[in-house]
Amino acid sequence: MKKHNFGAGPSILPQEVFEQSAQACLEIDNSGLSILEISHRSKTFDAILEETFSLIKELLKVPDDYSVLLLQGGANMQFNMIPYNILNDNETADFVETDIWSTKAEEETRLYGKTNIIASSKAQDFTFIPKDFTVDKEAAYLHLTSNNTIYGTEFLEDKQYDIPVVCDMSSDIFSRPVDISKYHLIYAGAQKNLGCAGITLVIIKNEWLGRATRPKSKMWDYSVYAKNNSLYNTPPVFTIYTCLLTLRWLKKLGGLAEMEKRNIAKAALLYKEIDRNSLFKGHAVTEDRSRMNIVFTAKDEKTTADFLEFVKPYNIDGIKGYRTVGGFRASCYNALPIESVQVLVDAMQAFEKR
Repeated sequence: MKKHNFGAGPSILPQEVFEQSAQACLEIDNSGLSILEISHRSKTFDAILEETFSLIKELLKVPDDYSVLLLQGGANMQFNMIPYNILNDNETADFVETDIWSTKAEEETRLYGKTNIIASSKAQDFTFIPKDFTVDKEAAYLHLTSNNTIYGTEFLEDKQYDIPVVCDMSSDIFSRPVDISKYHLIYAGAQKNLGCAGITLVIIKNEWLGRATRPKSKMWDYSVYAKNNSLYNTPPVFTIYTCLLTLRWLKKLGGLAEMEKRNIAKAALLYKEIDRNSLFKGHAVTEDRSRMNIVFTAKDEKTTADFLEFVKPYNIDGIKGYRTVGGFRASCYNALPIESVQVLVDAMQAFEKR
């Protein structure tokens, strides 16, 4: 029986994407070949890659003066690759610290230049998004993490700052419309809302290609990937194909405005129950609550294990909270239907009555 998958990633994908990608593993487009064995230089993959780039640009309304790259190594590699390509030794990057991922990004950036954490919610267990912070106008860029998977907070607006902005959107990319022009660089691992694990989306303003003057390895140079249409080395063909199928699904459903409506409805349903239920409490402050990763705990910690056991007959999977927070985390990515959220709500109500 199919489970209600609230896992934080790799996460749920649309059912039709599972089915179509599974079929392609046997044969792609009546070619007599599997998607797993076709050449990345073949006409079949050329068409897949071209449509993937086209749909990314269409759905996100990417301006013409940006390049779209599909890279390997996950978002963690971008923690290093961004300052390597962008930050010169004598420059500073500003950071807003909202979870351990922004902390890791700041630590990696120190290898290539100076850093400054201009605002942080760490002392308050990352329960809120810092506001009214002041950027250093001399800094090369400001780094943000738009959605915080572990602690359940989210920047829900695209704001203009006095310096260029870099943003890790791994957990909420394609969950809402984004004003790309407010950012010089966006990066996101695919395994939440875009496809399966193995590819990272980078959207970079063209004027930033080659910005850092240090000698660069070709394998780590954004400019090389931009010039080679992300084909400098062999790309993960199957992963890109699942991204294409997911993007087609997103477009068919009405695009990012429609996904935002659905995600707001799912989050509202679950947060309403968390606030009502006498056994649970939310982790993040109300105004900064994430739509993607809904983090909550038991008011009596002794009941945490009981609830995790209680939900098993409901076919609920993946709600155990991250080890630094404990409690529970329900990741409500695009492909999770609201019916699955309702099952979790029903389980919470039944647990309370018991």
